[in-house]
Formats: sequence, structure tokens, C-alpha cells
Amino acid sequence: MSLPLESEEITRILEEWKNPMRKPRIAKVTVNIALGYGGERLVKAAKVLEEITGQKPVFRRAKRTIRAFGVRKGENIAVMVTLRREKAIEFLKKAFEAVGYRVKASSIDQYGNIAFGIEEHILIPGVKYDPEVGILGMDVIITIERPGHRIVRRKRARKQHIPLRHRVRPEETMVLLNEMFGVKFV
Repeated sequence: MSLPLESEEITRILEEWKNPMRKPRIAKVTVNIALGYGGERLVKAAKVLEEITGQKPVFRRAKRTIRAFGVRKGENIAVMVTLRREKAIEFLKKAFEAVGYRVKASSIDQYGNIAFGIEEHILIPGVKYDPEVGILGMDVIITIERPGHRIVRRKRARKQHIPLRHRVRPEETMVLLNEMFGVKFV
């Protein structure tokens, strides 16, 4: 394993995961292409995102007007798609291959979620360059949680609290992604 962790810590994490309620899992993967303006290029970006992920993307609107950038409130400026379960795993295999299975350790937040960018969509295996579309970059955000995290989102008794010991730590995210995909953290 090529992790910036000591072997004792890795074995401690793997020992802890023998309890099925402690082993983290990938809850969802969000893929986002933000252009900052709408129009025909944004529609082409949506087609590219649908081709890559196999799921229909959603257009995202500007939250406020920024005159310096020529953005009006309510204007479509980005497209995104949320992947879960097998679709998320299949997409992550391609996405990690596009970045060479290397991700910065600083891109993991305090709750174990990770975000990284793909500079050119043509780096993803199976995607060909189309001169009409050009080259688009995208953000990939992976949400990782343990079983039982549903109590935060459910309708009944929503005020329940998830203790810090049940949240995913950045070290656990590193071990999980290295175990599942062979990702190296630099």
C-alpha cells in the first residue's frame, strides 16, 4: 500500500472494519461540469456528461447575479449528475484511471468526503475527442458514510445526532479507496 499512514494505523482501521456497522461505504458520487454561462456549450456539456455516466444530468442555476462575469440569477450555468451503487463504482474506476490513480491527500475533508478534478474529459477511458464539443473539465465528489447515517436524512425523528466516533475519518477514506481501487495518496 502506498498510503501516507503508518502500518499500525492501517491494521487498526482494518481490524475495526470487522464490525459491519463500522466499515464505510460510498454513498454517492457527484459529477459536476460548471461553465459559468449557459447556451449551446452547456447543452453539449450535458450530452458529454450523459455519455460518460449513462445517466441524465440536471442543469444547475446561478444563485445570484454577478455583473462582472455576466451571470444573471436563475440562468443555467452548470450540469451535474449523482451516481449511486454500481453506477458510482463503475464511474469511479474510469475517473481514477483518468487521474492516474493518484489523488492529493489534502482533497479529503474532515468527514472523509473527497473531491478531485479531471482536467480534460477525454482522459476518461472510452471517451473520444469531438471538435464540436471541445475539451471540458469536471469535478468528482465522493460522499462516504457508514451504515446508520440515514438517521440524519429520515423524516421521522430527524433531530437525532451522529456522534463524531461514527463519522468517517480522512485516514479511513484513504484506506477504503486504496483497498477498492488501488488509489495512491500524495
